[in-house]
Amino acid sequence: MFLPNINVNIRMDRELKQQAEKLFSSLGLNMTTAVNIFMRQAVKQGGIPFRVLIEDEEKKEEKE
Repeated sequence: MFLPNINVNIRMDRELKQQAEKLFSSLGLNMTTAVNIFMRQAVKQGGIPFRVLIEDEEKKEEKE
């Protein structure tokens, strides 16, 4: 069965979008393809496909 594509609107910081587009372009991807890769991996892994951490100030200072 064919399922048509849908449009999804998201909001993000203008600078972040520009930086992401530049990065994805260097990888030969556009924003749509990159977001689809992220979504497919999230569904496949049953969660965000990378570690999400809160870095406390002490650890941040140790790195500097």
